Amino acid sequence: MTTPFPFTAVVGQDDLRLALLLNAVSPSVGGVLVRGEKGTAKSTAVRALTSLLPDVAVVPGCRFSCDPASPDPGCPDGPHEGGGGGASRPARMVELPVGASEDRLVGSLDIERALAEGVKAFEPGLLAAAHRGILYVDEVNLLHDHLVDLLLDAAAMGASYVEREGVSVRHAARFLLVGTMNPEEGELRPQLLDRFGLTVEVSASREPDQRVEVVRRRLAYDDDPAGFAARWAGEEAAVRRRIVAARELLPSVRLGDGALRQIAATCAAFEVDGMRADIVMARTATALAAWAGRTDVLAEDVRQAALLALPHRRRRNPFDAPGLDEEKLDDTLEEFGGDDDPGPDGDGGGPGGGGGRPEPDEGPAGDGADAARPAEGEGEPAPGGAGEQSPVRAAEPFRAKVLSVPGIGEGVAGRRSRARTEHGRTTGARRPQGTLTKLHLAATVQAAAPHQRARGRSGRGLVVRRDDLRQATREGREGNLVLFVVDASGSMAARQRMSAVKGAVLSLLLDAYQRRDKVGLVTFRRSAADVALPPTSSVDAAAARLESLPTGGRTPLAAGLLKAHDVLRVERLRDPARRALVVVVTDGRATGGPEPVAQASRAARLFAADGVASVVVDCESGPVRLGLAGRLAGELGGTAVTLDELRADSIAGLVKDVQRRAA
Repeated sequence: MTTPFPFTAVVGQDDLRLALLLNAVSPSVGGVLVRGEKGTAKSTAVRALTSLLPDVAVVPGCRFSCDPASPDPGCPDGPHEGGGGGASRPARMVELPVGASEDRLVGSLDIERALAEGVKAFEPGLLAAAHRGILYVDEVNLLHDHLVDLLLDAAAMGASYVEREGVSVRHAARFLLVGTMNPEEGELRPQLLDRFGLTVEVSASREPDQRVEVVRRRLAYDDDPAGFAARWAGEEAAVRRRIVAARELLPSVRLGDGALRQIAATCAAFEVDGMRADIVMARTATALAAWAGRTDVLAEDVRQAALLALPHRRRRNPFDAPGLDEEKLDDTLEEFGGDDDPGPDGDGGGPGGGGGRPEPDEGPAGDGADAARPAEGEGEPAPGGAGEQSPVRAAEPFRAKVLSVPGIGEGVAGRRSRARTEHGRTTGARRPQGTLTKLHLAATVQAAAPHQRARGRSGRGLVVRRDDLRQATREGREGNLVLFVVDASGSMAARQRMSAVKGAVLSLLLDAYQRRDKVGLVTFRRSAADVALPPTSSVDAAAARLESLPTGGRTPLAAGLLKAHDVLRVERLRDPARRALVVVVTDGRATGGPEPVAQASRAARLFAADGVASVVVDCESGPVRLGLAGRLAGELGGTAVTLDELRADSIAGLVKDVQRRAA
């Protein structure tokens, strides 16, 4: 595969190359998700695949790339006569931008002509352009969830459906789906991860000689792109011929009962959900055999298929590291090896594959699910004590109560606070601003009805003009910026208390992940506050920072609040539509700096003046309570909850909610 980067310079590039080629041989494998740090040639490798794909025969003039040998009978540009002559063109790679609209992806209907003339005037989208080619989504983890759902549904069904107020258009959409992502910028939900056939982890090599070769080839490519490509043209042509040969051999490949038993046993042993993994493994193993020029699937094919198809399907929450225990995999294949399949050779290599995979998943430091509980009887240091405390593990997370921002926003789609969005329940109508996407039929008819006589209506049809069209306004949910401001001072340093606090914040982070929020983390201790994590979509990064958080020293509450206020000011400039929810985790004490209580009060009132939604998680414990956290919540203009009330199933929380409603 031609590329200005050597594959050996990036760990996992051999696996990436193999995964892409297997999808080129058999698109039914289901695409590839490439995970890796920035600057690892993910996009370069994907774009290089286009030149390796064979040319595509198409019906001349068809916007949907119908195959002249077997045209789509439902093609909007059809019907086409089968068996006729056709034109030939190179396979396309279509790129889906992160900020694309739903109409740009699936296409759009001219609603005015559909209502007034009954004509299905359809403008194809990117799914139509990618038919029989590659659809590439860079930073797929940043794509809106509803677009990812549409994309993966089309990839699974091989067709795209556009529905607008009873008007429906369908066209074929079979493509090789490739997504790339940097896990530091947030994860895909497990349900979406499962829809990608294969996944590959890549990272930059730490070998100086390999990095030197990367720079050398990059400079050579920049100096003479045509000459660089010419030097690799022979190898590229050989790979293209091998892809064509493997496609022709694929229908003849035999997947025996022994290999099927190994596939089923492997998926069961690694406790993957559903049956999609079994099907993907079967298709991948078959493609591996065809790529190797064989007509029988061997155990080595099953092994390599498992390494590519299973790691991302074993994630249960965002804090789980993807990976596969290769020793367990070899034991399973050996135990369930059939008579028609030789046992695994244990070298980790299928044909053309790279063996390097992640170690057995041990979870990042932020995963508190199996954390040991702190020992009993460890005393709490005096408030404001200066003793340094080593980090403690978080208590087991729980299902957290939903915290939301009051009012109605207009931020990005999510699952936390009420907002005007493109998806949700219809609440009214307005004139469209730009392209009409969601027609409000009743409002459109109502706007057109008074003008029918003036427009010369003579038949039963309704005469509709563009000025009559009304866009439906809808209310759904948005994602917010949840900024955690965590007190890490000596007053919080009792191991039992800090373990419970970290468990509570971890629970809120899990909730933020499920609701598609951005998160940030500010901590304060001793005499200053730090931004432990700038606002990001990566909640596992926040969990890792939280787990390593030390405690001790005085309580500069004012510094923590001022630092949080500054973070929000900068973030409003970057993303003004995203509303913030500040979660202050503290016992309310303020002991750092001159006049600490007065300074904390002034800092808190800044949030109230700006109208920032806030919640104070009261961490005060013991029989004698000062109520300082509740007083802080009042100055912030927010509410206070205890650690117990934060639990969704907390009896105390339910009682308090009932009391609030009664008041």
